[in-house]
Amino acid sequence: MKLFPSGHATHPQWRMAAGLVLAQLRAQMALPDYAPSPTLGLLYITDHYASDAQDILDHLSAELPEVTDWSGTVGIGVSANNAEYFDEPGLSLMLCALPSDQYRVFSGVAPLGNSEMSGFEAHTALVHADPATPDLTELIGEMAGRTNTGYLFGGLSSGRGGALQFAVGGNGNIRGHGAAGGVFSGGLSGVVFGEGVRLVSRVTQGCQPLRSGAGREREITEADGNLLLKLDGEPALDVLLADLQVSLERPQEAIDAVRATLVGLAAAGSDGIRRTGDLGADVLVRHIIGLDPTRRGIAIADVAEAGMRLTFCRRNAQAARADLMRICAEIREELEPEEQTLATARAVAAGEAEAAPHPARRIAGAVYVSCSGRGGPHFGAPGAELQIVRHALGDVPLVGFFAAGEIARHHLYGYTGVLTVFTSKD
Repeated sequence: MKLFPSGHATHPQWRMAAGLVLAQLRAQMALPDYAPSPTLGLLYITDHYASDAQDILDHLSAELPEVTDWSGTVGIGVSANNAEYFDEPGLSLMLCALPSDQYRVFSGVAPLGNSEMSGFEAHTALVHADPATPDLTELIGEMAGRTNTGYLFGGLSSGRGGALQFAVGGNGNIRGHGAAGGVFSGGLSGVVFGEGVRLVSRVTQGCQPLRSGAGREREITEADGNLLLKLDGEPALDVLLADLQVSLERPQEAIDAVRATLVGLAAAGSDGIRRTGDLGADVLVRHIIGLDPTRRGIAIADVAEAGMRLTFCRRNAQAARADLMRICAEIREELEPEEQTLATARAVAAGEAEAAPHPARRIAGAVYVSCSGRGGPHFGAPGAELQIVRHALGDVPLVGFFAAGEIARHHLYGYTGVLTVFTSKD
């Protein structure tokens, strides 16, 4: 598998940005290490370009006639190799060279199970979703159940002017889109992949358990929908206030402490707090949305059940950096051959200045979906998050966006990053 051509740019005028991206793509497609005839485009634009989304797609489709399938969405920011465009005009595009019988583009009006998917076995899926879609968590779970592995990766559109998605399949609009032109809103869309497309994916958390007594896991012993009533048999509100060392008699101090606190939920028996003190991949971070002094309860932005485990946590930039480096290392270790020549080992371990998409890692391209709450200054400097990925994986093609919620497996996350790489079996 050769490298996937990719390009990214920013400019107040989208035509100029598109021209810069096309120049990068064409230069790469002429190189021997890059795929010369890709067919699937993954397109991400910032919401500064949202009103021109159809024109952008039409222009790129006309300039790249060999690309017959398109998927993507809009975000408050988009990501690329070693760069991010956050809250500014930006466009990021990667062209994937995959066997035509190993992927299908889908959308809300052309879902899995329709005639276009007849005979196709979905192994995994890249999913983009409109955050305003009703019963979204259930739809994600249902979608995961339609794949052989149960593994999804992607995220929720985060455009401030409304969500939009790109979906074009088979040298034209997907059947059922009518005159939509490949740009639409609502529901889920993306690309399902067959077993022949090898993917390696990891989730990185952006929060850390509190260092006080709240840093330990607690069992939810009574709940009513999204209202937590008892933790470890004690009134939930009393536990929260005690762990935060605040009192409702000093309301402003208590409000400030609660606003800075999140809850991490995990099902019984799943990957909760690791021995290192970090949150496991099964932990879903949710906001505290209210307090109920009468019932001594805590309202959270999700439905909880008795028996689930809960951890009070807070966003932590240092922990987010460390955890991102951890998942990059896990991906790198999974892809590197067990036995390497000395020359190969040196190339793979090269410093950032020498970072290159070395064949030992067999990465053709990557998709990175990060929470919009992690972008920009959270990692210390613009682009710092993507620089960590590049330093760990090398100078590999990468696209992605900053989402209003991240999708991995059958879960909908918050404050996380989902890194997925396309790799060959050779």
